[in-house]
Parts: sequence; structure tokens; C-alpha cells
Amino acid sequence: MCDLELFKIDLHRLDESGETFHFDLDNSFFEALDASEVRGGDLKATVEVRPVTHGSFELQFHAEGTAVVSCDLCLDDMDQPIIADGMLIVRFGDVEAVQTGGDTDGGDIVVVDENEGIVDVSWFIYEFIALAIPIKHVHEDGECNPEMVKVLGGYMSGGSQEHNDGQATDPRWSELEKLKTIIKD
Repeated sequence: MCDLELFKIDLHRLDESGETFHFDLDNSFFEALDASEVRGGDLKATVEVRPVTHGSFELQFHAEGTAVVSCDLCLDDMDQPIIADGMLIVRFGDVEAVQTGGDTDGGDIVVVDENEGIVDVSWFIYEFIALAIPIKHVHEDGECNPEMVKVLGGYMSGGSQEHNDGQATDPRWSELEKLKTIIKD
């Protein structure tokens, strides 16, 4: 199991010039976050923390590697190459005031209690990775689960083909199939 404590950065202990943190993300990282979009992976992530002003920090995120996501076509797991970058501003402030709707600047700004001074970057890393996943992700040609492709082919071919349960296709679909033919021509 991944120790998410490693992703907590103490902003009070940073050098004046900033610091760079390196993380190896594997399946245990994604399991620990219990996130649904990414099922696993093998990525290298860096978080560069740089003080901007007193009590304000800029965090530059970069992650590169392979994430495991489900194929949109056959629903089997597939490896998706990922290159993710992002930026976040962290500043010290009154966290309770922000949560109740006051004193917020909006945008990509995270407010951290100055007495605590710790920011957990694990979820931010995950979000930047998830945002880098293409909207459509499918296996390369010929790599999808052949059984699922066969089942999908039966549903997509139309006509009066019988389904696995022995029932014929509803005749109303035949009329809609005519529209597909008209649109193709």
C-alpha cells in the first residue's frame, strides 16, 4: 500500500529558493486514492515548489509515464501514455473563512492553515494526470477484447439479426436503419 504521507509537503521547511520533490507513482498510489478514472499506472511525477511572496507558493507539477484506464470500446484495461503538466498557487490563510465563502481569490489557489503549513499534493497530482487522459481512449486496432468486439458487432450491424437470447430485433429499428443508409449516401 502506498503511504500518502509522503505527498505532504511542509511549506515552513522549504529553502528560500524552493525545492523539487520526486514521486514514483505505481498501482498502489491509485489504489490508495480510491479514484475511478485511473485504475493504475507507472508514472514519474515532480512537484517544484517555489516561494513567490511571504506566505505564497507556486507549485509546478509534471507527470510522465503510463496510466491504466478502461478502453471505451471493450472495457478492458489499457495502457494510456500520459504527459501531464499543471500549476497551482498555495497561500497561507484562514481556511475556515474560505470554506464559508469569504476571502477567496478563486482560480487555482489553495489556502493552507499557516499554523499547520502542510499541503497534500497527492490528489492534485492525480487530477492533473486524469485531465491529461484523452476524452476517447481505445486500444490500437486488433488489441480489443475479441469477444466483446463480437458482441458489439452484433448490436451495431442492425437488420433482423437475432440476439443471443433468441429474440428478433424489433422491426421499428429497421425504419431507423433506413435513416443510417440515407445519411451514408
